Amino acid sequence: MNLPDRIEINPDVLTGKPVVKGTRISVELIMELLSEEWAIEEILDNYPALDREDVYACLRYATEALKSERVYPVATDPEG
Repeated sequence: MNLPDRIEINPDVLTGKPVVKGTRISVELIMELLSEEWAIEEILDNYPALDREDVYACLRYATEALKSERVYPVATDPEG
């Protein structure tokens, strides 16, 4: 799956949040719905502009974003 075919970032659409290409449906919204235990079929029924591959592209986009995230440990005070 080629993400640029499915996901786009355009500063004129939702202030530049990643969205499903050609829609105003954000990756964030799809991730939120999935985290609230919506089935893919429910998402597709409620957002007819989407298809199954769009939902999978959102998952892939989120996965790639997390892979590139860097976490730096916070120094702790050894004396408590």
